[in-house]
Amino acid sequence: MNLRDLRYLVALADHRHFGRAAAACFVSQPTLSTQIKKLEEELDVTLVERAPRRVMLTPAGRDIAERARRILSDVEQLHEIARRTRDPEAGTVRLGLFPTLGPYLLPHAVPRIRKRFPRLELLLVEEKTETILRQLREGRLDAGILALPLHDDQLHVEPLFEEPFLLAVPETHPFARRESLSLKDLANESLLLLEDGHCLRDQALDVCHLSGAEEKTGFRATSLETLRQMVAANVGITLLPTLAIKPPVPQSENIHLLPFRDSRPSRQIAMVWRKSSAMGEFLVKLAEVFRTLPAELFSIDLPPARARRPRGSDRRARTGAH
Repeated sequence: MNLRDLRYLVALADHRHFGRAAAACFVSQPTLSTQIKKLEEELDVTLVERAPRRVMLTPAGRDIAERARRILSDVEQLHEIARRTRDPEAGTVRLGLFPTLGPYLLPHAVPRIRKRFPRLELLLVEEKTETILRQLREGRLDAGILALPLHDDQLHVEPLFEEPFLLAVPETHPFARRESLSLKDLANESLLLLEDGHCLRDQALDVCHLSGAEEKTGFRATSLETLRQMVAANVGITLLPTLAIKPPVPQSENIHLLPFRDSRPSRQIAMVWRKSSAMGEFLVKLAEVFRTLPAELFSIDLPPARARRPRGSDRRARTGAH
């Protein structure tokens, strides 16, 4: 048994296909198949159920593949310790971010990271929260930037910042006559929300529960940008995180943004990584770059409300983001 064979088994567990697993390992399919067979003979157990059109791991195969994944992760940690010893601020960091944060945070953070750690190779992965957590546990990611709370005793949590929410409404909506609103003003309103799996959906539902609002039925968006377009098209109203309306995000017409006067809804953002990670000391330094982003990125500084204009005015104010 060797590490190469364990990598073959893990690749097969991931891809459930001999050809794709072989391609991922840069070997031929017969080579991978032969090595998996040898591993089965050495362990004296069947790891794979072979069928003409599909591959499934046996219960023993799944257990052994997960153990193999942890072994390979431990070996990578050994290499990482050696790399960090030679040059603490070099090497590779695989960082996961969720879709309603990554595109809006990274333009502000990446130039600062490059300046602070010029020898660092930063590999960015955009996935939903549950996928990031799974890949962290499996060792496929080194760290993630996620919204709190998280319930995993195996992860170190380094708080970064608080990001307020704003209400986005069409310029023809009655709320567009206001400069701000109270959370209770959302009572009996229907909000456009994202589909299941997005943490922003859960955060928006929390706001709905607190305010007495409801989800608008019959539509769930696949992205934050789709929500924005639905508001601009006068389909409904929604919550937007502050970074999603900040430059370099272009401004758009037909959307009016409202901050909350009281019970300011927001989300807490943190960087997380495995407590067992050999990169912990360096990741604290990397987290500090995100923590020291300019405060104005998370402040709500909007132009005066357009609401005092006649409702039918042809003028268009540019307060939203597209």
